[in-house]
Amino acid sequence: MSSAQQNVKDSVKEYYGKTLSSSDDLQTDACCTDEGLPDFLKPILSAVHDEVLMRYYGCGLVLPEALKGMSILDLGCGAGRDVYALAQLVGETGRVVGVDMTDEQLAVAREHQQYHTDKFKFKKSNVEFHKGYIEALDELPFADGSFDIIVSNCVINLSPDKLAVLKQAKRLLKPGGEMYFSDVYADRRISEELQEDEELYGECLSGALYWNDFENLARKAGFNDPRLVKSRPLQIQNEVLQKKLGSVGFWSATYRLFAIDELEPSCEEYGQAVIYQGGIEHHEDVFELDGHHTIEKGKVFPVCGNTWHMLRSTRFEPYFTFIGDFSTHYGIFTGCGTDLPFDTRTANLETQSDSGGCC
Repeated sequence: MSSAQQNVKDSVKEYYGKTLSSSDDLQTDACCTDEGLPDFLKPILSAVHDEVLMRYYGCGLVLPEALKGMSILDLGCGAGRDVYALAQLVGETGRVVGVDMTDEQLAVAREHQQYHTDKFKFKKSNVEFHKGYIEALDELPFADGSFDIIVSNCVINLSPDKLAVLKQAKRLLKPGGEMYFSDVYADRRISEELQEDEELYGECLSGALYWNDFENLARKAGFNDPRLVKSRPLQIQNEVLQKKLGSVGFWSATYRLFAIDELEPSCEEYGQAVIYQGGIEHHEDVFELDGHHTIEKGKVFPVCGNTWHMLRSTRFEPYFTFIGDFSTHYGIFTGCGTDLPFDTRTANLETQSDSGGCC
């Protein structure tokens, strides 16, 4: 690790360990509130200890579908809000592991471990916490292919080596596993001068990747065809910070990356389709793979080869009927493009999804 990278880590630890005492101290609207949450998530979050909730600094929801019995790793778990929410969804047969580098945050997470075990009526805790760097997961006791799912909530932008984070995640995922995470992204590359501003960096702004650089890094790490699930513009609530940033635009966005080696760099057409049969808890009538794939139960839904793999080679396979194969190629799948993928409407509007097509 270079001295510059260590300086970034030390600055972030100071900011989240000592400067911030609650999410109210942040200078943007990045942190999500319970407003607009699906009804089934509200009792799940209400079961989390108040001190853990108060120390939440995430920018999205990292609760993907079909979690029962899954093994999940949370990168940059902080005080453990998402860990304890996921612990309820995976159940006693699953496990959730949190990794963070900040002693103060981990102390809060560990202090309330027994509280949550009792609250969830589990015989023993199904969570554990490790101190470590998300760029150096090979220094922790995790074997290759240890996890079904990796999540992260507004943390990767704080890392000085984002490619290393993605490569480590790919290594730790089982074949067909996925990385499902929220983070902050910019509509252009951030200048080095702004990246050196400790407050802007700690606020998850100046460390944010330009969205297209992120998608290219994901592919370089082995995650072809990144899928944008949802996004919302961020508002900078501090006039001084806004003046420093100028016209740079920021989004909170949730992506899913699949550890499937067969995925192609582009969405290719093979004349395939799927039918969602239902059965995924809390998503019985509609399954939303990403912002361009809202799949209604019982309806034939045309897909590209990559989407086929994302459903056929993952934990979602039991819930779908698959039509076609890869015997005939028809070119690029209609609807693919490289324009800015994020929702450009105001932050208080929900992202709408197309009924079909490819991201």
